Amino acid sequence: MFNWFRRNKQAKQQPEVKPAETQPEVTQESAESSETEIAEPDYLAFAKAAYKNIQERKAEAAAKTEEAQETEVESESASIEEEATIPEAVEFTEETAEQVEVVTEEVKTEEQEEQEQEQEQEQEESITEPAAQTTEEVIGSTETETTVEPEPVAEEIPAPEANVPAWMQKSQGLEKLKETAIETPEEELVTETKETELDEDFIWSSQVLAKSGRTAEDVSEEEISWLTKLRQGLGKTRIGLVNQLKSIVGKGPLNEDAVMEIESLLLQADVGIEATDYIIETLQKQLKEEVLPPDQAIAYLKTILQDILDKPLAGKDDNAFVPEKEQFNIWLLTGVNGAGKTTTIGKLANLGQKSGYTCLIAAADTFRAAAVQQVKVWGERTNTPVIANPGQNTDPAAVVFDAITAAKAKNTELLLVDTAGRLQNKQNLMTELAKIRRIIDKKAPDAIVESLLVLDATLGQNGLRQAQVFSEAANLSGVVLTKLDGSAKGGVALAVTQQLNLPIRFIGAGEGIEDLRPFSSYEFVEALLNG
Repeated sequence: MFNWFRRNKQAKQQPEVKPAETQPEVTQESAESSETEIAEPDYLAFAKAAYKNIQERKAEAAAKTEEAQETEVESESASIEEEATIPEAVEFTEETAEQVEVVTEEVKTEEQEEQEQEQEQEQEESITEPAAQTTEEVIGSTETETTVEPEPVAEEIPAPEANVPAWMQKSQGLEKLKETAIETPEEELVTETKETELDEDFIWSSQVLAKSGRTAEDVSEEEISWLTKLRQGLGKTRIGLVNQLKSIVGKGPLNEDAVMEIESLLLQADVGIEATDYIIETLQKQLKEEVLPPDQAIAYLKTILQDILDKPLAGKDDNAFVPEKEQFNIWLLTGVNGAGKTTTIGKLANLGQKSGYTCLIAAADTFRAAAVQQVKVWGERTNTPVIANPGQNTDPAAVVFDAITAAKAKNTELLLVDTAGRLQNKQNLMTELAKIRRIIDKKAPDAIVESLLVLDATLGQNGLRQAQVFSEAANLSGVVLTKLDGSAKGGVALAVTQQLNLPIRFIGAGEGIEDLRPFSSYEFVEALLNG
């Protein structure tokens, strides 16, 4: 099973790696001119090979599903035939038993009738004529009584309707419309799934994976679709940023006008002041040493941005953010309302299930209306159990306490806690985070606890201020950057890592359940500057 949390570790970022292809020998004089010519066919061949492997895997999966469906149909038909033979015998025996009982009852009733007739004849002989008259009168009276009985039955239900007001009576117009209406067949909702095509997005995505050291056999359709969404999400920033940067940095050392232009471009992309100053200083230092053509200047800018994004993880042996197998991991998700915490929890649960972890969700957001119901919907979509308190405005720490108890009983590996959305200036809500941490430390002292801040990328510098306050109060382990598919500029990732020294752990580029993946600085920079 492919572990999506370790995807970046398995695919090491090696931009200089090229697909293994047999290349002709090239002289030193024509090396520079032939590199670009050879690179494009190589990556195109890599994309074609990856596309072929994906199609073959899809064909194999479709054949397996067809075989499984055929076997299910055959087994169902066989079971139906077996069930059809057994009930016939049972019904036959029951019917015959009922018939026998009816026959015996009829025989008994005939004997009783004969005995009653004999007794009546004996009584008639002993009864005198006046008694017969009295009996006739009694019979007549009984007949009159019986004739009177049907009168109340003649009273029909419409009688009380006369006393009902007109505005409460039913109109027959709707029934007439129903009779004359034309029945139209209900249209079945068909969800069309987009098939991957060997287009520009596929070639670019496969090129990024090839430069990361991946082979064509390892490339999956999910990775291609994810990189395509990331590239499309950062498309607005890339189109407005790259073309202007190329025109500026291709003129040699930066003068004051060029510095001002680059600074305005980076600030418009939500890069932040500190990150902008660092980028301009390092870029100016390199351009003073040697004049770079525009393409090489952009390539050098990529290394600067990637260094900024990897700065919080510098000096660490393992940079991957991965839950430990066969251990108890607790991830707290914090942030303001509307940032996408609940949606991120559902996507993380899906990611954990696909990576082979046993997951559990704690619906500790008892402050927002319908938050628990939203978590339950995501739990159903991802087949993840949810621990929630049915009451309203309950203590979130109590929900976390129950969730830890249930997780230990089920040997859960990853517990995802949805906390209430809060502003950084609400002290009572911020103190709830500290209370939850105390419950975790007391109830699960051996657990590996991580705290993630869900940040809306469209907020820009306002999101940076939120991250600053939350980092002081919640002891954050990293940031989840969401909504990169909207109007987000993407530069807030550089501002968070440069100013707050917080690593970006996950990024979201869509509303689908598959639109959240572990953050890769190389893929992000490529989608930002080389899409």
